[in-house]
Amino acid sequence: MPTWVLMRGLTRESAHWGSFLGKLQARFPGDRIVALDLPGNGRLRGMPSAGRIEDTVHACREQLDALGIAPPYRVLAMSLGAMVAVEWAARHPRELAGCVLINTSLRPFSPFYRRLRPTRYAALLGLLLARADGREREAAILRLTTRHPEGGTAVLDDWAAIRAARPVSAVNALRQVLAAARYRAPPVAPPVPLLVLAGARDGLVHPGCSRRLARRWGTAIAEHPSAGHDLPLDDGDWVVDQVARWAARGGFVAA
Repeated sequence: MPTWVLMRGLTRESAHWGSFLGKLQARFPGDRIVALDLPGNGRLRGMPSAGRIEDTVHACREQLDALGIAPPYRVLAMSLGAMVAVEWAARHPRELAGCVLINTSLRPFSPFYRRLRPTRYAALLGLLLARADGREREAAILRLTTRHPEGGTAVLDDWAAIRAARPVSAVNALRQVLAAARYRAPPVAPPVPLLVLAGARDGLVHPGCSRRLARRWGTAIAEHPSAGHDLPLDDGDWVVDQVARWAARGGFVAA
């Protein structure tokens, strides 16, 4: 049974995948799907977030080992989670059958002002540190990360409930930001099949980061013409279609 491992980004948790998990499962009905929480988020919010991406990789591997789920894994990850996937592929390539990297940005391939748009610095910092109403903060995150989310108000209701139940501390949020800022990807692509997906209207990370990564590493890439940063939320069906086509072309290494 192929196992999918899904990881999200900064201060987000497994519950933020929402309906996307069902879409992926419907396309790959015989596979097992495991949505991990990074340390400091979700079920692991009581843990300190790792200050280095390398340590986050170790934590993810420990989670899977504790669950008794052995490699190889098919990894689908976005943003900060995709950085974790890259480091995992570089350090332990035999554990991964392939990686789908969604709207990520990596040093040394892209400058800082493309990895996070300068116009979003103040807004993002305010969201991480402010003690504003949880629903208002989630509404602001929704505006920053999406362009045409499926579900509308229902998604905002879900996100507000997630924040109320499992809030991420400001300290852990800052540790995650620092880990992402410090991380430097290997200059050569890891020896693992890679698919890069990007949203052309990403308001946080310039889509040029994904394009440049794909060129430098010679990987497959697909770009959604109107989606934002949270590509699985904006158009989960498109993401699943791209992954399924890539898999049909032999994208993943056979177990």
